[in-house]
Amino acid sequence: MIAGVDEAGRGPLAGPVVAAAVILNPDDPIAGLDDSKKLSAKRRAVLEAEIRARALHIGVGLASVEEIDAINILQATFLAMTRAVEALSYEPRHILVDGNRLPKWHYSAEAVVGGDALHPCISAASIIAKETRDRIMIEAALEYPHYGWENNKGYGSAVHMEALKEHGPTLLHRRSFAPVAQLCLL
Repeated sequence: MIAGVDEAGRGPLAGPVVAAAVILNPDDPIAGLDDSKKLSAKRRAVLEAEIRARALHIGVGLASVEEIDAINILQATFLAMTRAVEALSYEPRHILVDGNRLPKWHYSAEAVVGGDALHPCISAASIIAKETRDRIMIEAALEYPHYGWENNKGYGSAVHMEALKEHGPTLLHRRSFAPVAQLCLL
């Protein structure tokens, strides 16, 4: 029972950071798993459905914009990862985390640089986290249509930056991130 853990949304200027923990069924491998950034949106959606149907356990956790601004993005990422593992219906024997650092937790775990391309359980977590966060930002775009979040998912695209200058930050903007913080000082 090994869980893969990955996050989505460390770099955007808006929205939560989302983490997922996935325990795959070793007797039912899922073909085509890879780092979510290497997959098309259509392929990610297909794989997400397969993962949700066939994984043994899935946990999702997030850290809010307020938490990101209060404790910084790295600590908020660790918080989201911890919440994702705690959301599993089964405590894993070992955890593989994509990246070079681990949250401070009591679980047996190791950090794996590039793990989302090496371990299917981390790839699955990458896909779940990315698809979950994308849905959050697409829904947020309905409330805040000027920022283009349905396309840029909160990253600092030209459309997003122009809207930020024209309309100012929303409740979903990370005020601790430099481009947003600079506008708040004006």
